[in-house]
Amino acid sequence: MPEKNWYVIHTYSGYEEAVAKNLKQRIESLGMDDKIFNVIVPKEKKIKIKEGKRKTVEEKIYPGYILVEMIVTDDSWYVVRNTPNVTGFVGAGTTPIPVSLEEITELKKRMEMSEPEFNIEVSVGELVKITDGPFKDSEAKVSEIDRERGKVKVLVSMFGRDTPVELDSLQIKKI
Repeated sequence: MPEKNWYVIHTYSGYEEAVAKNLKQRIESLGMDDKIFNVIVPKEKKIKIKEGKRKTVEEKIYPGYILVEMIVTDDSWYVVRNTPNVTGFVGAGTTPIPVSLEEITELKKRMEMSEPEFNIEVSVGELVKITDGPFKDSEAKVSEIDRERGKVKVLVSMFGRDTPVELDSLQIKKI
């Protein structure tokens, strides 16, 4: 008997949620819950700046793909493959290739993170360009980094003097 594995399904981009919902309904109505066990749209939380405010948003990790835990048989393959907006399994030809358990474990860890971590890739003394806010397009020098809050204090040269300005780490980029 074939074994239960995770497989990647390619969908039309933007239809991942609809495909997952549709597939779950098809599994139930066609009585395939003994062969198709789980359907996941991999998402993670990210920090974005919108209108000057920091917001935590949920983004798809792999746009255009969903994960399905199933036992591949002719019937289960047909149910998944013929779900609207599914373009196919990821694999060679018509044979789906299972995803390794290590990859699934890593992906689940990434999805379960409650708060996204700040990824500050600059160091004190480095020159940066301000990408957002009233000092947009100005160059500045990093003077302090607060990794917990995701803030960076920079020195902006105004009227011949260095003026300290606190910015969100997403408002700067390395030069």
